[in-house]
Amino acid sequence: MHAKDRNPPDGGYGWVVVVSAFMVMGLTAAVLKTFGLFFVEIQQHFDELASTTSWITSVTIAVFHLGAPVASSLCVRYTHRAVVITGGLLAFSGMALGFLGLNMIWMYATTGFLQGLGISFSWTPAISIVSHYFSRKRALANAIASAGECAFAFTFGPFFQWLISQYGWKGALLIIGGIQLNICVCGILMRPLASSCLLETSHSETPSGSGPSRIEKEDKSPITHKTFNWMLLRQPEFVLYAIFGILAAMSFFVPPLFLVPLSYSLGIDESWTASLLSILALVDFAGRLLCGWYANLHITKPVHLLTMAITLISTSLMLLPLANNYLSLAIFTGFYGFSFGTTVAVHITVLADVVGMPDFDSALGLFMLIRSTGGFVGPPLAGLIVDVAGDYRAGFYMAGATLVLSAGLLVILDQLQQKKERGSQTSTKPEKSTLTYPSLHLLKLQ
Repeated sequence: MHAKDRNPPDGGYGWVVVVSAFMVMGLTAAVLKTFGLFFVEIQQHFDELASTTSWITSVTIAVFHLGAPVASSLCVRYTHRAVVITGGLLAFSGMALGFLGLNMIWMYATTGFLQGLGISFSWTPAISIVSHYFSRKRALANAIASAGECAFAFTFGPFFQWLISQYGWKGALLIIGGIQLNICVCGILMRPLASSCLLETSHSETPSGSGPSRIEKEDKSPITHKTFNWMLLRQPEFVLYAIFGILAAMSFFVPPLFLVPLSYSLGIDESWTASLLSILALVDFAGRLLCGWYANLHITKPVHLLTMAITLISTSLMLLPLANNYLSLAIFTGFYGFSFGTTVAVHITVLADVVGMPDFDSALGLFMLIRSTGGFVGPPLAGLIVDVAGDYRAGFYMAGATLVLSAGLLVILDQLQQKKERGSQTSTKPEKSTLTYPSLHLLKLQ
């Protein structure tokens, strides 16, 4: 009974939290993914250059990543529920104020900064609290939650296009902002989970007569810690995983950027090219769910599963430029999308294994912040290589080579973890040998 109290519930109300996180992923990351539909409309309205208009999305992405440590520290100080609700209000404010469309600076501040901050304050704690509610089923829970991004992105494309055609881009922004208020509802459903550490203390230290009142009081306290742990930057395992995140982010933003131009260069019709993005979303969705299900079987260590997924992605990116018609391009795109989905499904679980749950909130914020540098550097670097080579295929080769390096870092990380595990097992052996038969008998009675 004690072990059960010390562990996350691994189900029950946790599945309500997973569904809430699924919705939050769709109302944040999927909106960001499909915001490009507003690009031409906003550019024509303000009569600005494409580079000037693109800063709206750039600001959103930058604030999304830079706000992650702030969101994590607020989760540590308050609760995940409070931060998600705040994020929903910020996201709504960004879209609702963007509806006014005063000028381009106004758009940077509203649909750029406020929307990015709202996404950060919603996405980060939603992912974090799912990991708190699950232990053995953590990979499956994270996979289901992250799949909300794919499911919503698949439907938001035509829906947003219809909104723009019916109500104009300003009216569409206001309606989308209203839809994003549902993030607050999802936040309300993310009930704080009682601190496992405090529960363990209450079982071991309080008399049986005073136990219920003590436990009842602890049940109201969320899983929080007093300070944000910046000392994670001194842990070799976390630093290695953060560098992996940089290299992976450098590659992940390249295929969606150059897939459409590559298909045009092959002479593929626009209607068929659009279907490639749908294929990408569908197989990504399938990859997340299947990988989450497989990881839940605990046949393969999450870090090994992630290493295999990264290796498959790098292979698909190296092979994709060999496509010379729609069919071959669709096959390689599906291969890449499925592998990418498996990576997204398991990489948060690996982060939890690397740092442990007590420091997970701090680690997620720092990881997002550090990883953002790869997202900023990757696309421009790939664009430069494409310009020099004069071929879109060069960008895919760059992304594949970068992922090979990131897979090497995962291998080193796994070796460090195994060495650490062997060391901890060696240090605990003398303690186990000192247990006498009477003490073992008492342990069984407890």
